[in-house]
Amino acid sequence: MTYFGIFNSPLLYGLVIVAIAFIFIYSLITFVTAYKHAQELGYKKEELKEITRGALVFTIVPSISIVIGLITLSAVIGVPWSWFRLSVVGAVTYELMAADMTATGAGYDSIGALAQTGDPSLVATIMFVMSFCIVCGILCTLFFNKGFNGAISKMSKTGPVGALIVSSLLLALTVNIPLQVSKGPVYIATMITSAVISLICRVLAKKTGQKWLSNFEMALCLILGMASSLVWVKVFGA
Repeated sequence: MTYFGIFNSPLLYGLVIVAIAFIFIYSLITFVTAYKHAQELGYKKEELKEITRGALVFTIVPSISIVIGLITLSAVIGVPWSWFRLSVVGAVTYELMAADMTATGAGYDSIGALAQTGDPSLVATIMFVMSFCIVCGILCTLFFNKGFNGAISKMSKTGPVGALIVSSLLLALTVNIPLQVSKGPVYIATMITSAVISLICRVLAKKTGQKWLSNFEMALCLILGMASSLVWVKVFGA
């Protein structure tokens, strides 16, 4: 089978649908249980309806960026696996980084270059790396989160030195930025464009009081950032 033949295979679609259906049913059971318990605690139906309505809005609106990420990710690793990764546990930035690192480790320029060649031998490796790496994060959170949060809380209260340490730890999350900008001027220009769009959204939300703009910040950065990359390709001839 070909690269996309595996990533878009009916078998993978079926397995993903079963997994997501399980999560949906589990979420539904949790919602019903929580709703009944809230009624037992004395909440009125009108209050619960208002809470549910607000939760739906703040869940669906930010998910627009996830849908856009799904479209982006599916171009290089197919629809079902992208759907599964972004529906269960994961983020566009992590998924792309993990897939790209797998491709570059195998000697390709990027995950896009691998997808173009259609090499099916790396499909299982990509799936394994994307799944295994993020599981490590979950396990670390499970066993060390309480102690880590306590240490961070203490450091943040120790003055400038503690604040500097906490900031340094947060900056570690941006380790993927140097990897991306080193790929050329198109990547640098696209990153700067996305950063400017994010800044504009935040300034407008603050100045106008339209807090809903914050919910669309990631979606706008993704859409306009990807659109700007087409312009930068023309400008820099990459």
